[in-house]
Amino acid sequence: MSDTVRASHILLMYAGSARSTATRSKQQAQQQIADIKSQIDGGADFAALAKQHSDCPSGKSGGDLGAFGRGQMVKAFEDTAFGMPVGQVSDVVETDFGYHIIQRTA
Repeated sequence: MSDTVRASHILLMYAGSARSTATRSKQQAQQQIADIKSQIDGGADFAALAKQHSDCPSGKSGGDLGAFGRGQMVKAFEDTAFGMPVGQVSDVVETDFGYHIIQRTA
């Protein structure tokens, strides 16, 4: 099992999520992230969608979070990233920060 992974993500925060400045409701965020996931499943470019939609500063770099080890991310995010093969895109993952779509890149 790998000690580190590299991943990109798209994060949609909502009013009330941790560290959020977003004004969208949780339901609006859930609908929007589902739409983005459908676009990715249909072949849309992950990095382009991250640049366009992600509320995380990593969105500017296509969602790239770089390499990280166990214990550096919240559990649901970490479990998903470490549990996927390289190249796979996750289903929507909910954390205290909002809704994520994660792509394992290494």
